[in-house]
Amino acid sequence: MIAAAPPPRLPAGLGRLRDARPLAGGSICQVWAGTLDDGTAVVVKRAPYDVATEVDGLVALDAAGAPVPAVLAADGALLVLSHVDGEADWHGLGRRIALLHRRTAAEQFGWHRDNLLGRAAQRGGWSTDWPSFLATHRLRPLLAAEALPATVRRRLERGIDGPLQALLGAHDPPACLIHGDLWSGNIVDGRWLIDPAVWMADRELELAFTRLFGGVPSAFFDGYDSQWPLPDGADGRRPALQLYHLLIHVWHFGASYVGMVVDRLDQLGWR
Repeated sequence: MIAAAPPPRLPAGLGRLRDARPLAGGSICQVWAGTLDDGTAVVVKRAPYDVATEVDGLVALDAAGAPVPAVLAADGALLVLSHVDGEADWHGLGRRIALLHRRTAAEQFGWHRDNLLGRAAQRGGWSTDWPSFLATHRLRPLLAAEALPATVRRRLERGIDGPLQALLGAHDPPACLIHGDLWSGNIVDGRWLIDPAVWMADRELELAFTRLFGGVPSAFFDGYDSQWPLPDGADGRRPALQLYHLLIHVWHFGASYVGMVVDRLDQLGWR
């Protein structure tokens, strides 16, 4: 992560951050590891947004039994977490994600508040209609990305208006609690989850993103399947579900991800 700045002063009551060292791996926040005066190992994160939404996600994941660091303090843009590490257990993590997804709401897709995926807003609210919620609250807002060529935007618009509804409407998934940004960079030591963007969604969307950029070993998916295999047709829905996180990357990082969007459109036959 960005780490050129000196470590911040901690919120009142925590004392000083000793032996601070920058941590690498992300692209949005500044992060340091260190110890408090009492010897507690911590990670301190300074974000370009209010960390309250991240705390909300960590609390939700913790309540569902997911392995997340403890929140020690949160103050505006500053978040202090317990330091986590350990021996990798990808198979076990896959099982725990499947159990996380078992936290369902009766056809209520969405979340109780707006939150963030990176710096992109995820609108809150609720719906019983999965394809419509995905289209209206997640995909359509990202079509305004400046780096998205007009021709690709039109293909997406036509796909969202018709084929997406047909593809996902034939599938009747439960609304599952998902981490929301589950890729290798948000998994610590093959066993801990950080940087959530939680909401209630089709669990297939979560795993579609986890497969998108690699870095998560097959043991994770084996562990997941041992608890709750995906239903028939998941492979055919995956390209459509990957569009959300690909468009998030276009929104954040620009045209270098447009080719992957076009590849999914081609796979889906959306012209």
